[in-house]
Amino acid sequence: MLKRATFFLHQGLKLPSFDLNTVPTATASSPQLELQVEGMTCASCAGRVERALLKLPGVVQASVNLATERATVEHSVGVTPQDVVAAVQNAGYGVRLASLRFQIEGMTCASCVGRVEKAVLAVPGVLSASVNLATEQATAQALSTTQADAVLAAIRRAGYDAQALQSGGDTHVGAGAANGANGSGPAQPAWWPVAVSAALTMPLVLPMFLSVFGSSAMLNGWLQLALAAPVQFGIGWRFYRAGWYALRAGSGNMDLLVALGTSAAFGLSVYLLLAHAAHGTPHLYFEASSSVITLVLLGKWLEARAKRQTTDAIRALNALRPSTARVLRGGVEQEVPVETVAVGDVVRVRPGERLPVDGVVMAGASHVDESLITGESLPVTKNEGSRVTGGSINAEGALELRTSAIGTETTLARIIRMVESAQAGKAPIQRMVDRVSAVFVPVVLGLAALTLLGWGLVAGNWTQAVVNAVSVLVIACPCALGLATPTAIMVGTGTAARHGILIKDPQALERAHAVTTVVFDKTGTLTQGRPVVTDVHPGREQTRASVLGLAAALQQASEHPLARAVIDAAGAEHIPVKPAQQVQALPGRGIQGQVDGQSIVLGSHRCLDDRPMSPDAAADMEAFRKVAEQLAKDGRTVSWLIRATPESVEDILGLLAFGDSLKPGAAQAVARLQSAGISTVMLSGDNAGSAGAVARQLGIQQFHAEVLPGDKAAMIQALRAAGQVVAMVGDGINDAPALAAADVGIAMSTGTDVAMQAAGVTLMQGDPRLVADALDISRQTYATLKRGLFWAFAYNVVGIPLAAWGLLNPVVAGAAMALSSVSVVGNALLLRRWRPAARQASEPPA
Repeated sequence: MLKRATFFLHQGLKLPSFDLNTVPTATASSPQLELQVEGMTCASCAGRVERALLKLPGVVQASVNLATERATVEHSVGVTPQDVVAAVQNAGYGVRLASLRFQIEGMTCASCVGRVEKAVLAVPGVLSASVNLATEQATAQALSTTQADAVLAAIRRAGYDAQALQSGGDTHVGAGAANGANGSGPAQPAWWPVAVSAALTMPLVLPMFLSVFGSSAMLNGWLQLALAAPVQFGIGWRFYRAGWYALRAGSGNMDLLVALGTSAAFGLSVYLLLAHAAHGTPHLYFEASSSVITLVLLGKWLEARAKRQTTDAIRALNALRPSTARVLRGGVEQEVPVETVAVGDVVRVRPGERLPVDGVVMAGASHVDESLITGESLPVTKNEGSRVTGGSINAEGALELRTSAIGTETTLARIIRMVESAQAGKAPIQRMVDRVSAVFVPVVLGLAALTLLGWGLVAGNWTQAVVNAVSVLVIACPCALGLATPTAIMVGTGTAARHGILIKDPQALERAHAVTTVVFDKTGTLTQGRPVVTDVHPGREQTRASVLGLAAALQQASEHPLARAVIDAAGAEHIPVKPAQQVQALPGRGIQGQVDGQSIVLGSHRCLDDRPMSPDAAADMEAFRKVAEQLAKDGRTVSWLIRATPESVEDILGLLAFGDSLKPGAAQAVARLQSAGISTVMLSGDNAGSAGAVARQLGIQQFHAEVLPGDKAAMIQALRAAGQVVAMVGDGINDAPALAAADVGIAMSTGTDVAMQAAGVTLMQGDPRLVADALDISRQTYATLKRGLFWAFAYNVVGIPLAAWGLLNPVVAGAAMALSSVSVVGNALLLRRWRPAARQASEPPA
């Protein structure tokens, strides 16, 4: 078992070590790293790590303590934590990074995202950072959880409020959504700044609309100032505060653009009011500054409401967690907090209740609704020995469960972590958007300055120059750029999770839309993974029932997979099974025993070679041999049922053939992929006959049999080298290398944890039809993402030139800016209507 460790970073300060033999001597100004190393087992390991660290340029001293598994590194200023971690890993040992999550208040656009990421990455000991504008959350990989306070301080210095979140905990909507757009407190409803701002702005805007109908009524200039000032400097103060933090950090954001634009319109109006006070009130632009602030606040409020819907999947999953459980302790039923339940505890679940834990049914039988976990719409039968998942709903029967997993190890907790991880990450296309956003605000400021100078110097109308420059500042909307990708990913991954498709990271989601070849493992993926009786050929004077009955009689006490298949087949056909005596195994051949006083043998062809045949048996042998050969060609395992004495084979009673049956949706899954232009390949470790039979039944043209686990990965690499974008579908430990080697790994949750860890996508049902559905939701999400980015860019590409040419006044520009963010989020929410094709086919129309 690997030893786990936590890193501790101490920048510029020497902390005492508990092992006096390994305390390095460093000056007070020398930066120092302390980290624990995973995987060391002896003194030579410690020496190897120490030598690897000392070879790193810039390392002054390195000391490794095997007992505490701690490495202490004194280094020059140029050495980064990434360098030290890489040196330890290159030496063949592991490191463990802490995953930190934070909820951030006050981000408004893609520029804010870039500034927060830059601030977090500047914290000593942080190796990577990712900020999601849609969830208003940041994730960071750090040397230890001790960096959390430093990260919080860095975020706050950048001008944002933040709080730490527990990994796997509840997903919150950002403070802007929860507390209102201006970050006021929880005592005020989220809509109040919009309502107050609109009430003060309406008297300013109303005369402008009435002028269309010939009215010349206009408010007194000083009254306009009195109405506009609270909007500008009270409700709009949030823009000044956030803009100032951005300016102080050497960057820009949407708030800076709004603050500059509205201040220019407000300042111009004050100047005109004072300059012309003695000559009558000229046209003022207080309505423009107030309207822009009101419209932007309205847009942010609507955007926050829409963004809340993008996190519905996480909230729905969190809602599945019961808070209490009924535990049997000392024979007495006690209702206790679910956090106190231990592995091995017996939990009672009444009809209609949610299962509080993962476990195995010890007593009782019922149907369980697992739809919100697996996507399976029909209740699943559960009885003694069945595995159940916490969060599913018990239907009509009482159940007693023995707890198998609690807390963060439950299936539900793992699902939540996977969905959160996918929603917090960034798709590759977002990197391009981030680069654009980094220069967006400076470019807009430059265009606004050119607009101001162009209209002022060329046209000589400085008033119009200011108005047009304000329109340029207001129409520009970096927030739409920042929202387009994360909202599409959040809704896509959340929708997929509701239908039993768990997408681990956005890279898998984005890559899956381009898949050209799907490679299936055979056993457990396309087939059930367990043998069943496929054929029964009775001999003379025998029937199917008599053959199955005699075979089941011999196999009653056996746990061999083929024995279970015989017993299950007899039970399914309600065939009575008689007792057998003197049952004994025949190594390498089969099993024999006495049934109704007859000596019966069931086994391979070898059991016929031990004895000579009676004339009756010999007469039947040729016909049975042909049948057996054909069954073997079809990939079946053949067992012979004979009546025999120690001296001879008296009679051939029949043949039983075993095969691994196809999963119900396997043929439809392959057909759907092929109809979409995606080629299919099957890999199997089984013999060519068995693999070929399955491939023919499914219509798969290309298959490879007797493939070793390592060869599966090599075949995936060969397909990729030929230019194919490959998805690998598997469920076993032996599939893990191939799943990791593929562009997209798709694992069945009915398989092993190793396979699920190696894959980017996990199917919560063992239904191969979900493979096509997973690729479909990827295509839909990617199309939605590109559509959102198109509109985000289109608003700016079209709007900025129009504003610069004086064809948009600030009020219209503000409305367009608010609309851009809302439309981008609304576009992403359309994904919530997606459903798997298999579900649509099985459900009646509404």
